[in-house]
Amino acid sequence: MEKRAVNLNTILLLVVLAGLVVLYILFFTLQRSGEPLVADDDTTQMELPAGPNIVYVNIDTLNEHYEFVKVLKQNLERTGNRLQREVLREQDALEKEAAEFQRKISTNSITEERARVVYEELMMKRQALMEKKDRYTQQVAEQEYNMNIQLLDTVNSFLARFNQQFGYDYILAYRTAGEILTANDSLDITRQVLDQLNREYASRKK
Repeated sequence: MEKRAVNLNTILLLVVLAGLVVLYILFFTLQRSGEPLVADDDTTQMELPAGPNIVYVNIDTLNEHYEFVKVLKQNLERTGNRLQREVLREQDALEKEAAEFQRKISTNSITEERARVVYEELMMKRQALMEKKDRYTQQVAEQEYNMNIQLLDTVNSFLARFNQQFGYDYILAYRTAGEILTANDSLDITRQVLDQLNREYASRKK
């Protein structure tokens, strides 16, 4: 019985040794032939997918150098200045009326009843002027809002056509003190976009 156990152990040892010899031969044969030692389906051999294709446009530069923006800003400034001059003229006239009213009061050259009527008229004019100021301020704010919407629509429409040629995954808006804190200059396509925007605007003016 003991002899049989020894024989069994000897057979198992020989099998293990034979397996090691085969692995040893395969290892050096594959290494000499240049074949990879790792299976082709190993994840370390797989190519990782490329990242998204991202560029950005500097909005500060567009606002400063896009000719269409300059025209919109000039129109807004003209409207604001015109309304401001009108309000200032009425305010100056009202101040002169108030000063004359004070002079008449101080010299007793106006009756108490007439003074009460003039005072009420001055208060009504003052209220009307304040309402006009608020109305004009709102008018300028609405014009500025519409200007920004018009500009955004123009740029977005252009970028949609522009990107048909280049196929970027994302075109971001970069501005000073914006959400993007820093950006790689190699991703900046502002100059290219600005040049084409200005060419299109010039062609529309003809």
